[in-house]
Amino acid sequence: MAVYTHVEDDDLAAFVAKYDIGDVVALKGIAEGVENSNYLLQTDQGHYILTLYEKRVNVDDLPFFLGLLEHLAERGVDCPLPIHGRDGNTLRELAGRPAALVSFLNGICVNKPKVQHCAELGEHLARMHLASADFTLSRKNGLGQSDWRPLFDQCADHANDVQPGLRDFITAELDYLDAHWPNDLQHGIIHADLFPDNVFFVKDKLSGLIDFYFACEDALVYDLAICINAWCFERGVEFNATNARALTQSYQKIEQLPAADIAALPILCRGAALRFLLTRLYDWLNVPDGALVKPKNPLDYVERLRFHQKATSAASYGIS
Repeated sequence: MAVYTHVEDDDLAAFVAKYDIGDVVALKGIAEGVENSNYLLQTDQGHYILTLYEKRVNVDDLPFFLGLLEHLAERGVDCPLPIHGRDGNTLRELAGRPAALVSFLNGICVNKPKVQHCAELGEHLARMHLASADFTLSRKNGLGQSDWRPLFDQCADHANDVQPGLRDFITAELDYLDAHWPNDLQHGIIHADLFPDNVFFVKDKLSGLIDFYFACEDALVYDLAICINAWCFERGVEFNATNARALTQSYQKIEQLPAADIAALPILCRGAALRFLLTRLYDWLNVPDGALVKPKNPLDYVERLRFHQKATSAASYGIS
């Protein structure tokens, strides 16, 4: 989450008047994240999240994102529920951007995930995959393996400014993944961005999954690989095998992965690490002037990628 587009008071009041949610009391920008402009909206009837979709989001994808949230919420997945206006629509325009309101979820994000958090995540990730199996809309992964090299081409000339040798390191990994990336794994709808700041907890119990704006159709085990990267490394980029075991085993108790998917986990972990290295590198080098946003350090993912390059089997991540 972040704030790139600012909202004037009169425009906000006119926007909120199209809903049965009361009158505006306060609006506060949320600085975390890097993709869209997000605000905490308080009315005299409750709290909501207001999202203005920025240029990286394809407007044509928004019915998929909002429809998926409704689909998952109806099936018991703890996620935001889009708010319908008086006209029945969930999507409209504010400050020159497509915009939507969703329900507010209670809970806090964890800065240092523990075993119980990872076990909760594994269970809810599997349940989310199962709940989305009959969702009728589809969306290609806009940041899938075939998109990584074109993304790197946009920032390759400045990669060594971030870290000496980074350009050659990334180029070699792109070449390896081009040659070895699996394409015959079990597919479904994945979250694709389930970092700790997109998961809420109340007393160590998972209370909500948020920020589904990278959700797409891809290999289900790739979603697990993203979570391993995001949840199973300490601040000093040391791998936490206990967290990984809790995450993967909890997932497997709900949804058993095919043998081929399990065998592919090390290379998918490499791919997930590279994907976030590349998007963070791009964002690090391209922060818009005046944006209320905190770009994340891409170098965190260099060391994670080096770990995955040494992994020889799924046993490295707690799956026997």
